[in-house]
Amino acid sequence: MQTVLLVTQVVLSILLSLAILTQQRGTGLSSTFGGSGGFYTSKRGAEKVLFQVTILLGILFVLNSVAFYFV
Repeated sequence: MQTVLLVTQVVLSILLSLAILTQQRGTGLSSTFGGSGGFYTSKRGAEKVLFQVTILLGILFVLNSVAFYFV
């Protein structure tokens, strides 16, 4: 059981890293330090799906970590 959880943890960590790295960059704090002030746009299409998949992978990663702790 430990081996399955460990392999799952590694796969989830790789997928989560890739999902985070492929998202578009937002303005973040750039307007605070003199960057151009942008406006808020809602996520649509593939960007929205990628955002939701990232949240799902994060939740699965945490749940798998907790399960690995108790086994």
